[in-house]
Amino acid sequence: MNREERIKVLQDVIKIKSVNDRESEVADYLSNLFQQYGIESKKVKYCEGRESLVALYKKGDGKVLGISGHEDVVAAGDESEWKFPPFSAEIDGDKLYGRGSTDMKAGLVALAIAMIETKEENVDINGTLKFMGTVGEEVGELGSEQLTKEGYADDLDGLIIGEPTGQALIYTHKGSMNYTVVSRGKSAHSSMPKEGINSIANINEFVTLANAEMQEITNKYKNEVLGETAHSITIINGGNQVNSIPAITTLQGNIRTIPEFDNSKVKALLQNIVDELNKKEGFNLELIVDYDIYPVESKADSELIKAIQAVSKTELPVTGISPTTDAAAFTKADNEFDLVIYGPGVPDLPHQTDEYVSIENYLEMIDIYKAIYKEYLK
Repeated sequence: MNREERIKVLQDVIKIKSVNDRESEVADYLSNLFQQYGIESKKVKYCEGRESLVALYKKGDGKVLGISGHEDVVAAGDESEWKFPPFSAEIDGDKLYGRGSTDMKAGLVALAIAMIETKEENVDINGTLKFMGTVGEEVGELGSEQLTKEGYADDLDGLIIGEPTGQALIYTHKGSMNYTVVSRGKSAHSSMPKEGINSIANINEFVTLANAEMQEITNKYKNEVLGETAHSITIINGGNQVNSIPAITTLQGNIRTIPEFDNSKVKALLQNIVDELNKKEGFNLELIVDYDIYPVESKADSELIKAIQAVSKTELPVTGISPTTDAAAFTKADNEFDLVIYGPGVPDLPHQTDEYVSIENYLEMIDIYKAIYKEYLK
């Protein structure tokens, strides 16, 4: 493809309003694009309107390199606050604006175009490129979890996820866990509080204990790359009238976990707090885990990272990040494989107003990906 064609494909994909839904339109577009260049693909349905896409290009019997990005984007918020309409894919100088431009349609499209051009240019590789565009990454790695369960990652030797990382290679990231605690009490008139059970008061005791015990974990466990566990209670809802004892209160919290004290240990800690409080008279607490993404660990000196360093103009830092990615699901596959998260875009722009990607960065990453494919599959 020439420069204009590369840019137009990205604009077309950004114009698809795949806000936590409608990913089928992205899958259809990329499937048609692959077909134009003689590459077969398969759509994997998650539910109506949501399809992941898997495409293969094989030349030789060598390693299998997975290349992956997510098709969904988050909501644009108040569109009147944007410099340009968030799904117009306007260009201003070197910046291509739009929701998903950085997170992560630039990476998704760059990986796909690099695969197409590798075929068109008959690049000397020995192996298979496996493209995997996924649904629902922003709401819980839905597509990557489905693809992993259905075996699409079982033959991988390496995997590149094109999330925006700047000039860094990411091989590890924190996990994420959302939880809810429901406190059930008994309503009564506030003039006779002893006739009721105050669900807010009971949840307050959970807050005190959970904050204290999670702070101990934060102080005790460190990861030299990812840092420490982070625990935040973010939502509390209870009561419906100022002169009534509240019967139901709910609390929600988020925890960013590290391998040294992973999600299973956090769940056990929180459940123990709930169990101990429920031994007290009048307490009826329930813990519900709503979102459970484990930390990701891989090798910082893998063959894939070595291949990237070999084709890079400068030595790239190898490090970790706090946000979660589809790697959390893909690494649950039955085999171990090299992993790197590396893509175009501005790392601190995802989910923000006036999200953009540098056109030169996007175009450069297409060529970098092609060089990586050739080096890793030689």
